[in-house]
Order: sequence, then structure tokens, then C-alpha cells
Amino acid sequence: LISTHCEDEGIIQSNTRDFRERYGDDVPISCHPEIRSEEACYKSSSLAVSLAKAHGANLHVLHISTARELSLFDQGNIEDKRITAEACIHHLWFHKEDYETMGTLIKWNPAVKNKEDRNAIRQAIKDGRIDIIATDHAPHTLEEKQNTYFKAPSGGPLIQHSLIAMLELYHQGVFGLEIIVQKMSHNPAIRYKIDRRGFIEEGYFADIVISDLNKPYAVREENIISKCGWSPFQG
Repeated sequence: LISTHCEDEGIIQSNTRDFRERYGDDVPISCHPEIRSEEACYKSSSLAVSLAKAHGANLHVLHISTARELSLFDQGNIEDKRITAEACIHHLWFHKEDYETMGTLIKWNPAVKNKEDRNAIRQAIKDGRIDIIATDHAPHTLEEKQNTYFKAPSGGPLIQHSLIAMLELYHQGVFGLEIIVQKMSHNPAIRYKIDRRGFIEEGYFADIVISDLNKPYAVREENIISKCGWSPFQG
């Protein structure tokens, strides 16, 4: 299995030079999805898919962030596919307008993009074009993240609140519980051939979560487990 993070470096470097000429070192964080653009994502992911088809390769494309890329993937059961795709929690939750309030705390690669991209990715989760939901967990410190655009690293802590965020989307009517279990548990185990995990079955490891779906929960500094001590979901 070949797993790829698809962004075209040539396009990103060219865009970076353009924005440096315009803003110097004070590039606004809202420009992040224009620097790490839709074009950069699609050029790279479409190349990976075309190569996989030409050579019969077994390909898994990580971190889909644009509506345009979804045309590269087919609906269907993960067991029947040789080319699959994954989306991250942050691309299912945040969108470009959130940079205004969240700043570099939601700086990820690939970048969080438009609301239309987010909504299209949500739909692709439901119709089977995207097979897996993941976290891309990267627990940078708050001090690191609160830097200027070029100095702030990309990524954030997401493991602790990934299921909580998905259950909130369930309460909002975005996803059913069955899809959450399939995309976060069953399908990763199938795709990566993880032995005796991902399902509740006799002889499997007892990786079980029991949740009270009607109990309110708020993410606060005092209940964050990650050593970096912050979460993009605080509040």
C-alpha cells in the first residue's frame, strides 16, 4: 500500500514567493489556502491517481482538502478498491472563514479551505468516495502555534477530540453513527490490514468506546490530556 500526502511543491513555492513580494514576512494566515492552493492539491493527487491506475498500484491518498479532488475517487466498498482516500477531522469541521478567529491555530497542510470544500468532503464521506476519517495529529505547543505565518508550524492536537467532534456532527445531523464507526474504525483496519482490530468480534482486541450520547461535554484547558495543553476545539 502506497500512502501519499499530495501537494505540489513547485506550485506552493511559486505562490509563497508571490505572497512574500506582496506582504513580506507578514503574510496573513487567511492566505494559507491560497499558498497551499486547490491547484497544488489537485495537480499532485491527480498525478498520484493516474500513476496508480497506469501501474496497477495500491494507493491511499491522505488528507483530501478540496472539492475538486473528489472527482478522482470512486464510490463503493473499501474492499473492492485499489485507490482509496482519507479526510481529516479539521477539514470536516473548519473552513476559511475560521482563520479570522482561530488564526494559526488552524494552520494545517493541506490548508483548511472554503466552506464549499468542507461541505463537499462531508458529502463524499457519506457517498463512499472518501473511505477513512483520520486526525493527522501534530501536537505543536501553543507558543509555537502563536507565531507569525511563516514561523508557526502546521498541525494541531486532534486525537483526544476526534470522536467527540464527529459525535457533535452526528448531533448536528451531518453523519450517522454507522458511518462514523465505519470510517474511523472498520475501514482503517481493513485498508491497513491491522490484525484483529477495528471490529467488535470474538477473538479481536477489545478496543471499545462506550459513550453517553446525551451528556453535554465542553473542551476546556483543564480536561485536555495532550501534553501540548491546548486544542482547536476549546470552548
